[in-house]
Amino acid sequence: MSTTSEDVRASFKLAMRRFPAAVSVITSADQSRRHGMTATAVTSLSLDPPSLIVCINRATLLHDIMSVGRHFCVNVLRSDQVELSSAFSGAVAPELRFDHGRWLTSEDGVSYLDDAQINIFCRKVAAVPYGTHTIFIGEAAAVKLRDPIAPLIYQDATYCVSVARDGAAQSCAANH
Repeated sequence: MSTTSEDVRASFKLAMRRFPAAVSVITSADQSRRHGMTATAVTSLSLDPPSLIVCINRATLLHDIMSVGRHFCVNVLRSDQVELSSAFSGAVAPELRFDHGRWLTSEDGVSYLDDAQINIFCRKVAAVPYGTHTIFIGEAAAVKLRDPIAPLIYQDATYCVSVARDGAAQSCAANH
């Protein structure tokens, strides 16, 4: 077991690499800008009210926009959307990212991916700074689901897909 702060930081980083997570593109807009960024730091918070949290690094453009904007969308990617994830991870300049994929605009002015696995449209209700990030709490205003269930997963710096086995358990297989 690690005891120094550097040991804990290194062990924590390795632990988080082993933690599988669905891949999402978080989108938001303010009065003059729209932006999107790939993220795995997304989780449900409550069913009453239906809400989730997204954790965004304070050094990012998305953080600036979400701090001002009142709405955001969590676009959970499908297993065949690896290139889109890469584009929104920084492989493509911010102003060109929305050229990839089929994007529509919600009534609240937020871009959303028309063929995502899931779209969760949120109203920002709180922002809690912590360390290098801000935890944005969003109350779900609308949700769009698409079948079949085949989300893109990220684990140990590798994109994976959820694969059904005998109709019961799921396993993560590398997505090349």
